[in-house]
Amino acid sequence: MFYFSKMKIKIDLIPLLEKFIKESEQGIRRKVNGERISAGSIENYRNFLKLILKFCQDSSFKFHASDIRKLNAREFQSEKNYWKRFYNNFTNYLYKNGCHDNYVGSNIKYLRTFLNYLRKDKDLHLGEFYKDFFVRKEEIEILVLNPEQLKFLIHNKEFETMLSPSQRKIKDIFVFGCSTGLRFSDLELLTTKNFEKIGNENYIKIKTKKTKTFTHIKLSDFAFNIYLKYKSNSAKRSLFAIVSLHNFNKQLKIIGEKAGWTDSISYRREKLGMAISVKKGKVAKTRFCDLMSSHMMRRTAITTMLILGMPEHMVRNVSGHTNNSGSFYRYVHYAQNYLDLEISKVHDKLMEV
Repeated sequence: MFYFSKMKIKIDLIPLLEKFIKESEQGIRRKVNGERISAGSIENYRNFLKLILKFCQDSSFKFHASDIRKLNAREFQSEKNYWKRFYNNFTNYLYKNGCHDNYVGSNIKYLRTFLNYLRKDKDLHLGEFYKDFFVRKEEIEILVLNPEQLKFLIHNKEFETMLSPSQRKIKDIFVFGCSTGLRFSDLELLTTKNFEKIGNENYIKIKTKKTKTFTHIKLSDFAFNIYLKYKSNSAKRSLFAIVSLHNFNKQLKIIGEKAGWTDSISYRREKLGMAISVKKGKVAKTRFCDLMSSHMMRRTAITTMLILGMPEHMVRNVSGHTNNSGSFYRYVHYAQNYLDLEISKVHDKLMEV
């Protein structure tokens, strides 16, 4: 849709954003290596579209642009100022609605991807003003189960009687993820074809959805028992038939509450590069169980391996991190802090008279 102003022709970007999403879904738009855009990325684009529409509605902002090849010097400067205002207004809108740096930064990345698509695929030269858009990224605190908490979920049969059948299943899936280090997206894909027996040992073999790398993971006895519990006769049927991620995380918080993991902890996120405490209502601190989510599975698996003494290079082989991965050494640092705390407890006991 095109409409005219006194100065220049403006292009409504909403229909083009919808076309961008549709072409991503249909495989017309692909990655640089020729692979199709993942379903997760397409869902992110849909959510970005909804966010832009809500922003435009709430702030009466027009999401439009002009082809800079048809602008004079004064119009070019006006276009540059428009994009500066858009970036400032859009990011301020997100921050005022409680968003943090990672979420804001991700949406700016989607915007840049879309505008780059218009230039390359649709020959619309809207300028490269978006290259000045700052993409913030925050280092989120690592929240994991410690080995004692993980053991509790694995072995405490009395606790299981406190859970509903659906909660027991979510608990099993969570424990399985904490043992294997697989992401939620990979657990969704597991079927009996992903499991194999070599000698007396049991393994998972899977091509991970996010990184497209092949992983071969040896199963612990308790993880294998979970597999047997949900094993299907159909090789095509999903092993766990997982509920939605939203419901999974919601029930996980309830399970953590039932486990008694209600201690208040200080948890910080970042806005505009500044750390702030995450609040639940008017309370500056929140409970550990309230922060439990699917992300905790992989993080727990990695830190548990490190805490229990597995060499770093072996843990990296399981987790898929590179040798110089900064995120991996955050896990190493966390594991070392845990070990230091446990050593301090031993020292305190030795000092008792």
